[in-house]
Amino acid sequence: MKTIEIKAVSRDQFGKKGANSLRAEGNVPCVMYREKENLHFYAHQNAFRGLVYSPDIFLVNLIVDGKSYHAVMKDLQFHPVNDLLLHIDFMQVYDDKPVIMDIPLLITGVSPGVKAGGKLKVKRRNLKVKGLVKDIPDHLSIDISNLEIGQSVKIGDLTYEKLEIMDLKRAMIVSVEVSRVSIKEEEAAVPGAEVPAAEAPAAE
Repeated sequence: MKTIEIKAVSRDQFGKKGANSLRAEGNVPCVMYREKENLHFYAHQNAFRGLVYSPDIFLVNLIVDGKSYHAVMKDLQFHPVNDLLLHIDFMQVYDDKPVIMDIPLLITGVSPGVKAGGKLKVKRRNLKVKGLVKDIPDHLSIDISNLEIGQSVKIGDLTYEKLEIMDLKRAMIVSVEVSRVSIKEEEAAVPGAEVPAAEAPAAE
């Protein structure tokens, strides 16, 4: 998992007025959830660009008032109209304690079902897993090299070393569905499946 460093300043004003004042200056109010007392802080919105506007996941080296913490981003809020970043939730992590994270999925291989005219349907882009920080990968690979038309990959079909999958096992991740192209090709391969010619009009 990649690492990113963010420098921030602690805050002691938690009301709406204080948060709006920070945002007016281009800052983003944040909170880091911890086992004991939560840590409230802020940083300029530019400090979060590499973290927020990226498909990758990061271990955050969060430096608040000069003190360093390891954390992961858990949630964020945007303004519904202007997309301004309003708030970010972090969670402190430890080397010897497992963490639950959403990991991006990477589809690999070429499906023979797709080559035969089937349509690839991706139902999920992330998978929730539990593991130690050192074992959390940048992404989780799913190989579709053996996926034929009508077949699918469900969460219960997957296993990853040193990681526990937290999502429902019956949930589908990717499937190859029948398409019009595959139906036409199948009909063309059947002897006698030619479309009959139109009958000539009867003589009067």
